[in-house]
Amino acid sequence: MSAFSTTYKVSGVNSGHCKAIVTEALRGLESVDTVHVEISTGLVTVNTRTEPDDALISTTIDDAGYDFHGRA
Repeated sequence: MSAFSTTYKVSGVNSGHCKAIVTEALRGLESVDTVHVEISTGLVTVNTRTEPDDALISTTIDDAGYDFHGRA
């Protein structure tokens, strides 16, 4: 069960395809339970079992081809 829910601002997520890429990339991280991406706002909510590692999440989003702007 998730203990933390953290929302980040990400740009470049403009379609369902982009949403799927970001979701899959973040779901690949060990402590991530669920990911919710809002295409219209660029907000990405990550639910994790442990305190989220913002640097790792930033790198994962950047590696997927999107721009991480930090916590919303």
